[in-house]
Amino acid sequence: MDDLRPGDPARIGGHRLLGRLGAGGMGVVYLGRTDAGALAAIKVILPEHAGDEDFRARFRREAEAARRVDSPWAVSVTDADTEAERPWIATEFVPGPTLSDVVARRGPLPVRSVMALGRLLSRALAAVHGAGLVHRDVKPGNVLLTADGPRLIDFGIARAADTTALTATGLLVGTPGFLAPEQVSGSTAGPEGDVFSLGCLLVYAATGRTPFGGGAVDAVLYRTVHAAPDLDGVDDASLRALLEHCLTKEPGERPSAAGLDTLIPQDMPAGAAAGWLPEDVVRLIADLSIALLALPDIDATVTDERPGPPRPGSTRRQTLLFAAGGAVLLGTGVFGAVRLTREEAAPRGKSGKSWVIGVHADLTGPGAAAGRAQERGVRLAVDRFNSRAGHPFRLAVKVLDDRGGAGRSARVAEEFTRDPEVLAVIGPTGDAAAEAALPAYDEAALPVLTVSALQIAFPARTNGSFFQAASSYAALSVPVVSRILPRTAVKRLGILINRSGGQAAYQAGYTANLIARDLTDATTHPRVVPPGTTDFGPVVADLLAHRGDAVFYAGDAAGAARVAHALAAVSFTGPRMAQHTVMGAEFLERAGAAAEGWEFVAPFTHATAPAAATFAAAHRGRFGAEPAAWSAEAYDAAGLVARALADLVGGGADGTGARATPSGRGGSARPTRPPRKAETVPPTRSALTAAVAATRYEGISRSYTFDEDNQSLVGRHAHLYRVENRRYRYLGPAPEWKG
Repeated sequence: MDDLRPGDPARIGGHRLLGRLGAGGMGVVYLGRTDAGALAAIKVILPEHAGDEDFRARFRREAEAARRVDSPWAVSVTDADTEAERPWIATEFVPGPTLSDVVARRGPLPVRSVMALGRLLSRALAAVHGAGLVHRDVKPGNVLLTADGPRLIDFGIARAADTTALTATGLLVGTPGFLAPEQVSGSTAGPEGDVFSLGCLLVYAATGRTPFGGGAVDAVLYRTVHAAPDLDGVDDASLRALLEHCLTKEPGERPSAAGLDTLIPQDMPAGAAAGWLPEDVVRLIADLSIALLALPDIDATVTDERPGPPRPGSTRRQTLLFAAGGAVLLGTGVFGAVRLTREEAAPRGKSGKSWVIGVHADLTGPGAAAGRAQERGVRLAVDRFNSRAGHPFRLAVKVLDDRGGAGRSARVAEEFTRDPEVLAVIGPTGDAAAEAALPAYDEAALPVLTVSALQIAFPARTNGSFFQAASSYAALSVPVVSRILPRTAVKRLGILINRSGGQAAYQAGYTANLIARDLTDATTHPRVVPPGTTDFGPVVADLLAHRGDAVFYAGDAAGAARVAHALAAVSFTGPRMAQHTVMGAEFLERAGAAAEGWEFVAPFTHATAPAAATFAAAHRGRFGAEPAAWSAEAYDAAGLVARALADLVGGGADGTGARATPSGRGGSARPTRPPRKAETVPPTRSALTAAVAATRYEGISRSYTFDEDNQSLVGRHAHLYRVENRRYRYLGPAPEWKG
């Protein structure tokens, strides 16, 4: 607990304030004492939110709902004044350490204690859900331990199950490592999400680790959606089965909180109340509680409602994350997709074999420019491979167009999987197309590499043969923060998330907010606007009123142009950034002169990059034009597949057994296994999937290495662009994280 500050009030309601317990985006939490001597934790809403009538109305509704939570294992609301100038809510104060503090000091709890913890917290959550609330941030730091049982705390971000989230910004909240997959994807968080979070908490209590690892935020979010939980160290079969049930990816397959209570046999033991915990933990709780109750003297203060300067973040937090380098969160009954069946039968080698790489692309829909660029990149990679003598096989290309539609994409995937000559697929182009296609590819174990479908929330059961060969939207937030925040003039980053941008916007903005807030000395002020917003003047004014020195926009191009005009109208000249999803002719045309100086982080390189020189020359020679965005990345992906195929049959990509690649810069791949005798039949798709996963490849755009556990791409390589004279100028590789 911290001392009261000058400007903090001496009393709130009927409470004398004793100190500060914490502060957050919505308000300050004080420790107070009633005239009768009872202690309470009092959250007081910040002035800027108290003046927002919509916020105040939601706060009123949710305070009323919180009063209905009736459980001995959840802190109860003792008082509230939602009509005060500064609305506040008080809950009982529990003088006990958090679960995270106890595990950090003592280590994991025994199975018996974890089971009891799970059963009592499931009862607390059942009461929360019964009151029509969803907690949304169940984590070790929000569970207090006492000798007679745990207490679930902090309903500051809880929301009524049938209303919008009560946050200062509209930004989905929670803690990476304890978020449910549906929260990562930006979907509505329901009671099932709380059960998933409880499962994560119990894994932490039993092992001292979170089930989806640590390290970079984007990597943790990716593993939450795609990877199986790490339950190493959970040896008890009953506890392990319980945790697996809670941590099921599909919300509907998890038990309810009330149902979970009945599944756990361990209850509080009869007799001594302290018997649910080991004696050393009980002693630790007693010692920490005594220290916590060493209350300071009370000094009367004068209330000052003026907001103070932004408080810098703690550099200590920089040690918490970023320890890992990995990127880290569907016609007709007949085949109705438009088929530009441009199948090129390559010249056959000595063995007469011609193996096919498919291109699953949007060639005539909204993503046609990217789809055509990727098709051309694959063709150039195959041309280069086939131009070298001595291969035991030749490559061919088969192209199918999904028009950018989900239904057509699913049928394109089925067509590719039914063709036994297709060994791998590059694509799809867009997120929705990829999500629709992945079930078919996964069922057929057909390896598919996408360079432009970059969300992290694809269905968890459809990634067995799926490779994202580019940094995700979440991972691309890292170079955004690395570009903006090292500038000495930037102390607070304004983050504007426009939900018109879909998953890409949500994942980019959410991750940028986490990274900037927790890992740097800067503070953030995030805001979220609903789809269809056209007037960005008020939200821009709000960002600047909160002393935003720089702006990161996550959303669509039309919204970005409106934000650019709003910033230009107030002569804002600080850093303005967005991701590649905004880049294109639409932004330049709509923003006009207001686009000048905007910068972008993108996963694709440029024809002027030194590493792309040979590739760009080949592209001009074959197609009579400079390579467009995504062409080099598709070239790299096809080259990686060719490398893996050559490795499987024992011949190097240049026919000599050397680890050369079809890279335009003469790149190389490190050997992943000794060459084998050339096979007489094509490798199986499963074997090729394993080979792709194991291949380390140096391409034009970046290095390619996939995590051995979940096939996520390691590293956050990206490229930087700036608008100059109404053109996108390539600046080079984006800065790496230095934290």
